[in-house]
Amino acid sequence: MMEVVADAQGRLTGAVTRGHIWNEGSTGHFRPVWRTSGCRPGRTAATALAATALIVALLGAGCSTLRKSYSQADYAEARIAGMPHIRAWADNSRQSFLRVANSAAPLNILTLSGGGAEGAYGAGFLSGWSDSGSRPRFDIVTGTSVGALMAPFAFLGDEYDSTLKDIFTSGRIESLLRLDGINGVIGSGVFKNEPLRQLVERHADNILLEAIAAEHRKGRSLFVVTANIDAQRAVIWNMTAIAASDHPGRLDLFRRVLIASASIPGVFAPTFIDVETDDKQFAEMHVDGSVISNVPAVPEALLLDKLPTRSTPHPKLYIIVNGKLAPDFDVVADGTLSIVARSFWTSVKSNTRNTLIATYEFARRNAWEFRATSIEQEHAIAASSFNFDTTYLRELFAYGYARGRSGRAWQTTLPRS
Repeated sequence: MMEVVADAQGRLTGAVTRGHIWNEGSTGHFRPVWRTSGCRPGRTAATALAATALIVALLGAGCSTLRKSYSQADYAEARIAGMPHIRAWADNSRQSFLRVANSAAPLNILTLSGGGAEGAYGAGFLSGWSDSGSRPRFDIVTGTSVGALMAPFAFLGDEYDSTLKDIFTSGRIESLLRLDGINGVIGSGVFKNEPLRQLVERHADNILLEAIAAEHRKGRSLFVVTANIDAQRAVIWNMTAIAASDHPGRLDLFRRVLIASASIPGVFAPTFIDVETDDKQFAEMHVDGSVISNVPAVPEALLLDKLPTRSTPHPKLYIIVNGKLAPDFDVVADGTLSIVARSFWTSVKSNTRNTLIATYEFARRNAWEFRATSIEQEHAIAASSFNFDTTYLRELFAYGYARGRSGRAWQTTLPRS
C-alpha cells in the first residue's frame, strides 16, 4: 500500500512504497511533481494516479463500496433509530422546528458559511467580536461545511473562542490533507478521512454535548446542514436535540453529522448515516452541506415566505461568510485536483451570492435586521481554499479578529463584495 502526503497547501510532499520515495517538486496548487526512478521529472501526481487507475481498471480491480439499495418511498420514511424529530428537509415547510418562534426579546441568529481554510477568518472575527464587548448571545446558530465545525463553539459562547483559535492556528490542522494513495483513485475521496475524523473527535466529546444539551433545555437551538446526495436535498440537523437525547449513539451521530457537513465530495469520502423504516435498515450518503446550501440562514422552504406579523421585536440575523463574495482572478494550474477544486469553489461562491440575495430579500420582506460580513475583495487570500498552511491561517485569523473587534465590518444591505 502506498501512502502519499500533501503539505498544508495541498501539494505532494512525499510518498513511500517498496522503498522508493517521491519528493515535492512543484509550487502550483495540487500540481506536485513525482520524482522516482520510474517517473520523469515534471510528471504530475494527477498523471501518475491516472496511470495507476488505468492499470487497476485493466486488471478489473475496484474497491467501491457495495450499498444496500432502497427506494424513494423508503427514503421519504427514513428516520434515525431512537432519535425521532432531530432532522428535517430544508425544503419541507411542514417541519415545525424550522419555524421561528415568538419571543419576548428579539431573536439573535448567527449563520456560519462554508469556506474551507477561510474559516480562520470567521474564527478570528468571532474572537474579536467577543473582545469588543458587543457580541450577543445567540438564540439560534446554523452552520455548514467548515461553518458546521465552528458552529458548536460559536453556539456555546466566547468561552470557546480559544478552542476555535487553537483549531485554526495551532498548526495541527496542517495535517488535514493526506492523499489516500491508490484509494484516492479507485475509492470515493482523494484525501484520507482520518485527519478530519480525528479533528472532530478531539473537540466534540461528551463534555461538549452536555454543554449543548444544557442550552437546548433553555430553548436555544444549534442547526447543521448536510447534503443527502441520494435525495439531492439539504438536511437540517437539530444538533441541540441530538446532544440532549438519552440515546447511547448520540455522540457518534453528532460527530458523523459534523464530518459529513465538512466532507467535500470527491475530496473526502462521503459519510454514511444509518437510518430505518418500519421494515428496512439502510445507510444514507451525506456530503458537504455547501453543495446545496452554503449560507443556511433561512431554510429553503421559507425563503419566499412572508411570515405572520410578529408582536415581538424582529429577529436580528448575522451572517459570517468565510470567504470573498466577488469573483477572484487566478490562473489555475492544469491539473486534475486544481481544476476540480477551483470548479467546486466557483460553484460554492455562486451559490453563496445567490443565497445571500434571497436571504436579504427574506429579511427585508419580514422586517428582520440583516448583517453580513465577508473577506474584503482587496484582501489577498490563497487561490485554493485548501491552503491550511499555519502562517496563512494565523494571518487570516488576525485579520478576522481586527474586523470583528472594529465593529465596522458589517454590511446591512445586500452584500456586493
